[in-house]
Amino acid sequence: MTAIADILAAATPVEGGFRVVIPADWLQGRTAYGGLSSALALHAAKASDTDLPPLRSALIAFVGPLSGEVTVTAQRLRRGRNAAFVEATIVSDAGLGYRATFVFMSDVPSQFAHDTTVPNDMPPPAADAKLYTGPAEFFTGNFNFLDVKEGLHATEWLRWGRLREREGLDPETALIAVADALPPAALKLNGGKPAPVSSLTWIVNVLTPRPETRDGWWLLHATTDRAVGGYSSQRMTISNADGVPVVDAMQGVAVFA
Repeated sequence: MTAIADILAAATPVEGGFRVVIPADWLQGRTAYGGLSSALALHAAKASDTDLPPLRSALIAFVGPLSGEVTVTAQRLRRGRNAAFVEATIVSDAGLGYRATFVFMSDVPSQFAHDTTVPNDMPPPAADAKLYTGPAEFFTGNFNFLDVKEGLHATEWLRWGRLREREGLDPETALIAVADALPPAALKLNGGKPAPVSSLTWIVNVLTPRPETRDGWWLLHATTDRAVGGYSSQRMTISNADGVPVVDAMQGVAVFA
């Protein structure tokens, strides 16, 4: 398997970013796994400016397939006293495949304090837990997983996940790489069996500045609100190994089945 840090280490600098080759073991079908594309884009965004505050939000569009050699670039859209907006794009020989706007923002003094996120009480996998990984020729081979199967709804996934190779990665980049590792929740309507699907958009809000976890573990949750006419809208959350919610997200998914 190919570590993300190794992909970045082999990058060729270009104006505003870098050029890399998407390894075959990071593909899902004919395109790169969305978490890898987002990790590469975030890396370019963070390199585009100095002393950026923590990542707080990402607005992502999966425009088209990405494979082979790709060019990742980023540019500042605006930087104010507290927040910075950076746009990142990924282009392949087939054209534009990915566009994102990343928002970096420092904490500011505020009279408002409200939090309805609920900590989870599920312990991360024990050292002797029977973990599984995906096939070597598919992007899931880069992860360790442990499913939580009790008490779930008909269109709900809950799974512990972590990168198998995460040394040398910025924590925010490592998190965004894991954040899309669940199958679309709509596939639960197919008994969890594979079906042709494609993520279209992804909105990610980071709830705590520079979230961290233990032993690389993140608890990934996804549930479908509605799946009609080949389009599914799903909500996603991520908690760290201490049960602290760190990401709230939403994704639009095309379902070709």
